[in-house]
Amino acid sequence: MATKTSEDAAAGTTAAQHDDETAQGVETAAQDTAGKAETEGATVAEGTGEAAEGTLAEETVDGPVDGPADGFEDDTADAKAPSGVGQGAGAVVSAALGLVSLSGGWIGTVAGARQQLIGQLRTSSTAGVATQIKAVYGDSWHTTALWAGFFALLALITGVVVLARPAFGAPGRPQAPWIKSVAWAGVSLGVIGLLLAVLKYSDALLALPSAS
Repeated sequence: MATKTSEDAAAGTTAAQHDDETAQGVETAAQDTAGKAETEGATVAEGTGEAAEGTLAEETVDGPVDGPADGFEDDTADAKAPSGVGQGAGAVVSAALGLVSLSGGWIGTVAGARQQLIGQLRTSSTAGVATQIKAVYGDSWHTTALWAGFFALLALITGVVVLARPAFGAPGRPQAPWIKSVAWAGVSLGVIGLLLAVLKYSDALLALPSAS
């Protein structure tokens, strides 16, 4: 009995030692796994921090250099670029002068009436019919034609200047379509008015009646 008890005690001791060794192995494996996880986490965190610092550095460098410089260049370009207000006003003036040239305008009417009065004062009642017609009506008609031709010429020159202005302005900025349309209308009316003025002054259109 004593021998059997000793053997059981020895077996128990051996089993306990084996259990301790197994527990120590499990604890060591757990520590190794935790250490690897901490090492990998630290590596990932360092990589993320470096990437964030690199992005922040790029934004810091690009922001102050590119941002304000581009904005300043855009503002300078807009300030130097023509607004087109003057060209639009010139086109409208050209069209208005072209319309005035078709009738001679108020100035042409007043100038014609004045020339008619002068003809009446300078022509005696004993003058011939042809002389009276020329002095009273012919000279007045020619004066009206001259003023109409003057307005037509102004309309033509103004319209041509407006159409040619973009060639001497900022490159890459096309002229507004409505400015071109109005300017071409002024040029067309100026040409028509100038042609009518020449025909009226030369008596080819609405010539004076014959005295015979």
